[in-house]
Amino acid sequence: MLEKVRNAFKVKDIRKRLIYTFIVLIIVRIGSQLPIPGVSREFFQEWFSKQASALNFFNAMTGGSFTKMSIFALSITPYITSSIIIQLLTIAIPKLEEMQKDGEDGRKKIVEFTRYLTIGLSIIESAALAIGFGNQNLLEDGIGFTSVTVMIVSLTAGSAILMWLGEQITEKGIGNGISIILMFNIVSGMPEDFGNLYETFVKGATGTTNGLIAAVIIIAIVLAMIVFIIVLQDAIRKIPVQYAKKLQGRKMVGGQVSHIPLKVNTAGVIPVIFASSLLSLPIVISQFAGISPASGKGASFWQKVLKVCNQSDWCNFKNFGEFKYTLGLLVYIAMVIFFAYFYTNITFNPVEVSANLKKAGGFVPGIRPGKPTTDYLNNVLNKIIFIGAVGLTIIAVVPIFCSGAFKANVGFGGTSLIIVVGVVLETIKQIESQMLVRNYKGFLND
Repeated sequence: MLEKVRNAFKVKDIRKRLIYTFIVLIIVRIGSQLPIPGVSREFFQEWFSKQASALNFFNAMTGGSFTKMSIFALSITPYITSSIIIQLLTIAIPKLEEMQKDGEDGRKKIVEFTRYLTIGLSIIESAALAIGFGNQNLLEDGIGFTSVTVMIVSLTAGSAILMWLGEQITEKGIGNGISIILMFNIVSGMPEDFGNLYETFVKGATGTTNGLIAAVIIIAIVLAMIVFIIVLQDAIRKIPVQYAKKLQGRKMVGGQVSHIPLKVNTAGVIPVIFASSLLSLPIVISQFAGISPASGKGASFWQKVLKVCNQSDWCNFKNFGEFKYTLGLLVYIAMVIFFAYFYTNITFNPVEVSANLKKAGGFVPGIRPGKPTTDYLNNVLNKIIFIGAVGLTIIAVVPIFCSGAFKANVGFGGTSLIIVVGVVLETIKQIESQMLVRNYKGFLND
């Protein structure tokens, strides 16, 4: 690993790209410290500390910018949301589908639509935050036209700047810029989270031996999850494809053997994000309305529902009366599995793959072209989707279980680890491919 990094810095072009990426990430961290005018940061941090954990994941994705109420508080989440929306609309709207298949010009138009939608979502989200924080007396001047406008403009501009910086990294740096910024934000908050784990389980343990055992267990769980994520991300199901031989002129061509690589985790981290967002949405809206999750005799029905949706109230084994709210975990698991099937079915079309194989003269050995091939692909895809969904569920549930059972107060979870590991693996592969291209010697050099 270190040898690869050392070799990468020896190549001038790659070295420039790495340095450029590093400089942009420094700018991102500086921007994360710039406060929004008119927002009481001290009062906001105090308010955030009293809230449910519904906002923890969002804060982790922003690299702590949300709790600091900086101009980058929205981070690149509007861009990610708009990209997902455009991707879904591409399947539903034939015009967008034609654009996507229309080469570079079509893709440029889709990118342009994504940018416009990002700005629109940023305005909507920043306006909702400004009004919600104003109702909570977190704005120094209250809900006024000036204070709300300043907050909307600041947050929208911050999101637009991050989107532009991400595109610059993609063009002039290394890796996918948006993914790199997202990973960097998550990683920047991990030292504080590991510090909390140390204070709770190692330093707070009764005796040195118990502290060492706790440290070993924490390291083992984190390493095991990282290894499991790497295996899940790289796992593929290869479907063999045989191409028929045919006579072209006096030559016999074709007959090659290839394969269709189907990723086990086809949907990536999207199902977990969708499930977490849907369960967190009622809590976030209720917080702005002054309603918090609660239980007991004085709690309303809606407060108990919020309790079910709140991840911090799951897996509470110490109090049997509170354990019933773990029902939300079962709903969460069901949603992850559902969205894994849903997202894969709209992004991967077995009918189209089967038709392309038939046009190219390819076929799966033992399977007739056409509908039988489509049915075979659907059957295989349904099996590996379930395996991938179970793997995603395990990764997502382990941190939730540890947080509920042992009160491990951390901002990152399985979703964050999937994002970090996935981005690191893809970036390393891109660096290796660029080094391979530059070190490749053709037959003319022999």
